[in-house]
Amino acid sequence: MATLLIRLVAPMQAWGTRSHFDDRDSEAEPSKSGVLGLVAAALGIDRAEPIDHLASLTFGVRVDREGIVRSDYHTAQLFPGERKANTSVTRRTYLSGAAFWAALGGERALLEQIDAALHNPHWPLYLGRKSFPPSQPVWWQGGVHDGDLLDVLRAAPSLRDEKEEQDAPYRFVVDRSTVAGDSTRLSPALRRDDPVAPFAQRRYALRDVWLFTEQTTPAEVV
Repeated sequence: MATLLIRLVAPMQAWGTRSHFDDRDSEAEPSKSGVLGLVAAALGIDRAEPIDHLASLTFGVRVDREGIVRSDYHTAQLFPGERKANTSVTRRTYLSGAAFWAALGGERALLEQIDAALHNPHWPLYLGRKSFPPSQPVWWQGGVHDGDLLDVLRAAPSLRDEKEEQDAPYRFVVDRSTVAGDSTRLSPALRRDDPVAPFAQRRYALRDVWLFTEQTTPAEVV
């Protein structure tokens, strides 16, 4: 098994899974659909193209900095200037100051292709919305690592700054298939963020995940 780490740090990021029309939500951590969308942009995959090879990758997240949940209030007119133009009110939730490691697990050849694309993306990359570019490179210098997804996530360098408590527990959200052995200390959950069709169709299946916090000592993966 090979694993690719993706660094997700920005002043603002949003990972919606339940957005409807004028209300745009965000999960508390990156979604699989959102991260695969970033990967597809790097690879130059059009929204109408199949992404089965990407959706088959396992996925996990380590939360280094939770960030603060904020919501923007917007108004917009469909036909500005017309006397009977209706004003639409929108609310957009996002995370401020958050930092995450996302990990993709699968065949080394595909992960190396993704890693190369993240270094030289076909289209601009953003974290959930086009107005939220990353503040640090999304690629990590270690490239693709040999090892199980959860082990690589645990060993990833800390994204916390010096003012934060470095030894505080980290929160993990990982595919159930990535955890072996005793799982009694873990909490099961579902996320509707697993793409089952090209992104243009907006069709997502439920994904089984484990949620847990863990006292771990990050160290650079070599």
